Amino acid sequence: MSTQTKCLVTGAAGFIGSHLIDRLLERGATVVGIDNLKLGRRENLAQALTNPRCKFIQADVNDVPALSRLVAEESQAAPFDMAWHLAANSDIRAGVADPDVDLRDTFLTTFNLLKVLREHRILQVAFASTSAIYGVQPTALVENMGPLFPISNYGAMKLASEAALSAAQESFLKRVWIFRFPNVVGSRATHGAIYDFALKLKKNPAELEVLGDGSQEKPYFHVADLIDAMLFIVDQAREPLNFFNIGTVGSITTVRYLAETVVKCMSPDASIRYTGGSRGWVGDVPKFSYSVEKLKQLGWSPRLTSNQAVDRAVAEIVAEVSRQK
Repeated sequence: MSTQTKCLVTGAAGFIGSHLIDRLLERGATVVGIDNLKLGRRENLAQALTNPRCKFIQADVNDVPALSRLVAEESQAAPFDMAWHLAANSDIRAGVADPDVDLRDTFLTTFNLLKVLREHRILQVAFASTSAIYGVQPTALVENMGPLFPISNYGAMKLASEAALSAAQESFLKRVWIFRFPNVVGSRATHGAIYDFALKLKKNPAELEVLGDGSQEKPYFHVADLIDAMLFIVDQAREPLNFFNIGTVGSITTVRYLAETVVKCMSPDASIRYTGGSRGWVGDVPKFSYSVEKLKQLGWSPRLTSNQAVDRAVAEIVAEVSRQK
């Protein structure tokens, strides 16, 4: 990716989107960020917006006429080279409670963005997908495995989005990059187990309730490593349709480790109460492991193990939650 690239970023004020924008600006790119601020936070872009090459617009990707006008206006000085599509419902449990959430915020944001990209001839798009597309599998998750049967609306709508991107690549897009994320952790989080645990302990420093029995185990990945991998893939993977698992190599973390680490950092005298059962909530995949051999063959490996990512993220998230009023 050229340092002179002009990028459209959806989900710009979110956890991952804001970190991505910081790194794009470091590389010399010009960025126009869009977010409806439903989950994103304007303060996540405080540093980025001090850069004259960054502009933020509060807008809804699903408002196609408004988005089209916005892109047309921002293209007058110079056309966009690519779009980074991170706008989605990132709260899996919210999508279980109300399936319309993921239809609207996870799939239709992709479907409607593609309409605008086609209209304005923005021919390259990088997409934030998820390990949730795989559903429950007995072996390590590999990019070409199937059939795929997600067990959450979030995973289902991300899988549908991948299909829409594949069709768009056949009809008009020059290049697509699909990133299948594991559990991503780090500063600016708005959801997830570590964030939830920190909020619970802030409310009740004496006890932490944990859904399930603590044996659930998954790979956790720090957002800094994630952004490195995404940028590396865009730089190096040049097929018309590129799709990669991003994650740790051979390391996973239990929910028990997460809970104990948050307690140790935030409220060392708190007790931990497990509700029991092998799953935390409906739609939760209790255990999975990731194959990242394809990404390794491309030439990239993560710096942190899953536990190291958790340790770093707990320190960051606990500090942020403690500052919240």
